[in-house]
Amino acid sequence: MTVIVRAFDPSSTTAAADAVGFAAVRRACVPAMLATPESVAFDRAHAHPDAHYRQLIAEHDGEVVGTAQVGIAHDSPEPGQGFANVYVHPERLGAGAGSLLLRTAEEHLAHAGARTVYSWVLDEPGNLAFAARRGYRASRSAHFLRLDLAHGSLPPRREPPAGVELVSGSVFAEDARPLFALDAETVADEPGDVAAEFTDYEHWLAETWRHPLVSRELTTVALVEGHPAAFSLARTDGAGRYASGMTGTARAFRGRGLAKLAKNDSLHRARAAGCTEAFTGNDAGNGPMLAINEWFGYEICATEVRHVRDLG
Repeated sequence: MTVIVRAFDPSSTTAAADAVGFAAVRRACVPAMLATPESVAFDRAHAHPDAHYRQLIAEHDGEVVGTAQVGIAHDSPEPGQGFANVYVHPERLGAGAGSLLLRTAEEHLAHAGARTVYSWVLDEPGNLAFAARRGYRASRSAHFLRLDLAHGSLPPRREPPAGVELVSGSVFAEDARPLFALDAETVADEPGDVAAEFTDYEHWLAETWRHPLVSRELTTVALVEGHPAAFSLARTDGAGRYASGMTGTARAFRGRGLAKLAKNDSLHRARAAGCTEAFTGNDAGNGPMLAINEWFGYEICATEVRHVRDLG
């Protein structure tokens, strides 16, 4: 049988099996990026309408062998920027799934008004060659890092300095606006090819704060005189894996070690909750955050290279 590509449809009779297959491919290709069937369905259901978001599935002999996440960077101040991140199961390469996924993704983005397509490509010879043959040029790099929580040692918890208090993210369960403002400020300063501006609180609530992978209990917020100054957002998959969704500090409080303080507290919470490994990601040019993660004991486990292509 040939490879077919179709959009994931949460309302279809195959939705449950498709979500399982989609998550399995993502875990096989990029273990550092948490994915569960629930998170796959949630991402599709809560995507912003302006994102024109699609999850594509490549199927071969009835098996999900590849996936793509496709959409428009609707929260960027520059219009017309699309993304297409394609992954094919390492044991199912060579059947044409990647080519068909990418072609379908580009057609969707062109119809949605994209002029440029950005794609993360694993830093491996075959993947890089695949992107180059299709007209994509390499841009910046980002690292995935792993920390062994089961057998490794964490820096001891430190007493916060005067005026600083560490609290769980669950403190903001009823009103997360202060965290939204903090997240928006840190995202605006994050290195990247595509700038982002968070302005829609209700969408942030639905897409981020209520995401099934987000653990408010394991999230740590550093308060200065009662106001959020730094945070480390925790994500877990229920299978012992923890990931840092975002760690950042408000501009007015940077240089005081608050992000490190919050992340250390969150990691201790995660280990106490039974998490056995922790993952995080860093832009290769983000030296300060890479230094913090090396201090914790994280080690680079994979690298992706951002690629870009102009649509004709």
